[in-house]
Amino acid sequence: MADCNETLRELDAFLDSELAEHTRLAIRAHLDGCPDCLQAFDFHAELKIVVRQKCRTDEMPSGLLAKLEACFGGVDELDADDPARDPASGAADAVDPWAATDELDAGPDGA
Repeated sequence: MADCNETLRELDAFLDSELAEHTRLAIRAHLDGCPDCLQAFDFHAELKIVVRQKCRTDEMPSGLLAKLEACFGGVDELDADDPARDPASGAADAVDPWAATDELDAGPDGA
């Protein structure tokens, strides 16, 4: 049976139907009996829906792709010939890999 840590680790794969049948069933059983994990599941499921809807209707802001690449690709993979994309260069418009989390921490009203 899946425990809380395993369930939380696998929520995205569970939502995307990327798990083996036995793992999916174990997580499903855990969610049926654990209100805390079920609440986390509900949040992740709703977040995926909101992101999917926004991605269909809103144009990607300029510079977002570069920020995502920096977050997921790591600083080592930045183009060394482009000082604006290299945080180590000290350029004023360097990509901040934590900028996306700063926006999340600010809340909906920016505070």
